[in-house]
Formats: sequence, structure tokens, C-alpha cells
Amino acid sequence: MSALRKNLVLMTVVLVSVAMISGCTDFKKKYNALNVEHQNLKGLYDNCKSTLEGSASEKEALAGRLAESQAELERMKSEMASGKSAGDASGFGDEYDVSVNAKEGTITVTLPETILFDSGKATLKSTAKSNLDGIVSVINKNYAGRLIDVVGHTDSDPIRKSSWKDNWELSAQRALSVLRQLNSSGIPDEDVRAIGCGSSRPVAENSGAGKSKNRRVEIVVHMK
Repeated sequence: MSALRKNLVLMTVVLVSVAMISGCTDFKKKYNALNVEHQNLKGLYDNCKSTLEGSASEKEALAGRLAESQAELERMKSEMASGKSAGDASGFGDEYDVSVNAKEGTITVTLPETILFDSGKATLKSTAKSNLDGIVSVINKNYAGRLIDVVGHTDSDPIRKSSWKDNWELSAQRALSVLRQLNSSGIPDEDVRAIGCGSSRPVAENSGAGKSKNRRVEIVVHMK
């Protein structure tokens, strides 16, 4: 075999080897890329499956809790229809003004300004804490984990002699004072919120004795 033919054969072998190595390298890159994509898709699938299973479980638990709430509200409604007071039916007693709204799924305990605050003030009276502790005791016993709204209300008289900007601010600060007492007595942060309504939701005429009825704080237990 001539030297030229030997060189041609050698070059051919080299080129074939390079092509094979290059092909193997490309295949490996493609395999690795596909494997990464597969692992990503598998991770997404596993997350979706876990989320769906968790959602189904949460939905089932929520449905059970709603059924329990509805049954409890119906029990209260039945007892009140038989002559029992809303306070006794709900467990809060007749010491407070209590109302039950089965349609809305709420129990509302209304506390007048006089047992909570001095006129124009948002600092709780020392005697108010024992009243609120009694309410907390009932909530922890019968309504643990329920959302609690603390709603402050005022009459329509403009603010003149205190440092509050207006009735919105006063009602909000009073609601916060009650909330903080409930919180310090055992109601978790995530279960309670404060709302100030000012004079926007009166329950009586804003004149004479009606004003005192409008100056109040409502503790609303959400059953649904």
C-alpha cells in the first residue's frame, strides 16, 4: 500500500472516530436536557397532586365544620323559638345583649359604652376587663377558632372636647382597645379583627336616650 493510500485510510478512520465521538457527545447533551425537563415536569406533577389532595382534604374539613355550625345555629334558633333567650342559647347568658342571626351565621354580643369607657375615652375602665374576660371564657369554650369581629360605634355628635379627629377614629380606637383585651385574655391574633364604624350604623335615633344605645361595641362571632 502506498504512503498516500495509507494516509487516506488513516484520515478516514480519524474522521469516522471524530464523528462518532461528536455524535455521542450530542446524544449525551440531549439526554441530559431531556432528563432535566423530565425531572422538572415530575416535580410539577407531584406538587399539583399534593395540592389537589390537600385541597380535597381541606374542602372536606370545611364542609364538616360548616355542617356543625349550621346545626349549632339551628339548635339555638329552636331553643329561642321555645322561649329561651339568645344569651342562654348561645352560652353568653342574659347579662349581655345577645342576638343570633342564623341566616348570616353570626352571634353578636353588644356592650354599651358605659361599661367599657368613660365619655370620649378609648381606654378601658378597670371594671370592663372582668366583663370581657367572661366573654372570652365563653368564646374559648364554645367558639374557639371562629373569626371574631370587634366593632366600635358612636353617636352622631361631632368630636369637640377630646383629642380624636372624628367619630371614625374614636370608634376604631375603642374597637382596638377591646380587641387587645380579648387578645391578652387568650383570643389568638388570627381569630380577631377590629372595625370602626363611627356613627354610620345607629340602632336608635341620635337624640336623647337613643344616643347612649348607639355608643356601643359589638363582639361578633362568625359561625360560617
